[in-house]
Amino acid sequence: MRHTTWVAVAGAGLLLTGGLTAEATAGRTADGDRRDGFCERSFDRAQRADMESFRDFDAETWREGHADDAISIFPTGELFVGIEEIMTAAERHFTKRDAVWSWTELSRRVDGCKSAMIVYDATYDIPAFDYHQRALTTVTYVFAHGHWKSVMDQGTLLELSGA
Repeated sequence: MRHTTWVAVAGAGLLLTGGLTAEATAGRTADGDRRDGFCERSFDRAQRADMESFRDFDAETWREGHADDAISIFPTGELFVGIEEIMTAAERHFTKRDAVWSWTELSRRVDGCKSAMIVYDATYDIPAFDYHQRALTTVTYVFAHGHWKSVMDQGTLLELSGA
């Protein structure tokens, strides 16, 4: 009887300790990450890599920052579904390397490590063709499997010249 009682008490203690440890670890990770700004910092790195890789003609990094089923609506109204279509549409940008991409962040919202949205006032110029495009560009990201991925971007055309 004494052995059975000890096993039951030890088992309950192990379950309780394991449950508390798991809960404490999960709570610390989720709350600690939010409290320490982990989600915001990791999103900032991801969105910066997204924008800078496009500016710097780094197709591989830019592609890695997008979900396979991402959607892109260019300021001209063209719709591209899936990273393959998006990469095909952006091929000229990455191969000719003659465009100047710049942006100013207007607004951002980060919902923990779930989703984020950012709005830019962006310009895309190709000086050789005297081409200028200015758009409000909104990019939506999700956090999955430890990484932020762009899932949707949409541009609203504000100015267009040289087209």
